[in-house]
Amino acid sequence: MKAIVVTDEAAGMAGMTLMERPEPDAALNDVVVQVHASGFVPTELAWPSTWTDRLGRDRTPSIPGHELAGVVTALGYGTTGLSVGQRVFGLTDWTRDGTLAEYVAVEARNLAPLPGDVDFTVGASLPISGLTAWQGLFEHGRLRAGQSVLVHGAAGAVGSMVTQLAREFGAYVIGTGRAADRQTALDFGAQEFVDLENDVLEDVGGVELVFDVIGGDIGKRSTGLIRAGGTLVSVVGPPEARPADGLAVDFVVEPDRAQLGEVVRRVRDGRLRTNIGRVATLDDAVAAFNSTERITGKTVIRVRS
Repeated sequence: MKAIVVTDEAAGMAGMTLMERPEPDAALNDVVVQVHASGFVPTELAWPSTWTDRLGRDRTPSIPGHELAGVVTALGYGTTGLSVGQRVFGLTDWTRDGTLAEYVAVEARNLAPLPGDVDFTVGASLPISGLTAWQGLFEHGRLRAGQSVLVHGAAGAVGSMVTQLAREFGAYVIGTGRAADRQTALDFGAQEFVDLENDVLEDVGGVELVFDVIGGDIGKRSTGLIRAGGTLVSVVGPPEARPADGLAVDFVVEPDRAQLGEVVRRVRDGRLRTNIGRVATLDDAVAAFNSTERITGKTVIRVRS
């Protein structure tokens, strides 16, 4: 099968290569999925799990990408809940070969049914952004109606999902980003926007929840905005500072079939829009990932037309 492969951590995305790799087999409780569309997060190439297995052994050449939408082609021994020919989408294991390939083996429990009226490209754009937003807001941030939420990077793939879900559940949403992102963030439902290059972040005042996808100085300054009992939720590693009278939580997104169902249900009924910035073929994926243009939103690779 054709797949994107990486072998050199120092080379980053410039070290990606399209090549032939063996098709995967379905292990215990696995399915093999014929990938129709794949998502990719550029920071994957800095994750230790891209380069080593759970025991710390080198696992290159490795296939990156952990989001997919496709069709089940084979079931491993003991696999239940899915069937051959079924449309699925979901999130694959961090330490196994990923989804920038024509086929991938994945634990069945990490996948959810993809309704027939949801395009594969849309399905592949949902798992990391949708689950990160859902888990950050409701499991870690314990969002309640009437609270105010500061969403960093509100025009991005994750931030736009956070903004929409927070609004749906009755929060007041303040988005941040670059000046060029203002209208996009407002279109996704932010009620205010802070231009991080020209506005003063501290003018926001106090909020109950900060959802941080940026980190660094912005994350550090955000701790001062947390009201008593509030929470800073980070997806970019442990916060450098903690709120004086609140919580700081960092987490890594986890697969969850039920939550995937909640996300795709909202896409189908129009409550949630995915934020796709670019679609490219597998043959053009390396060039797409190494583009010098700034793309807002998620890049999705269409593996099968």
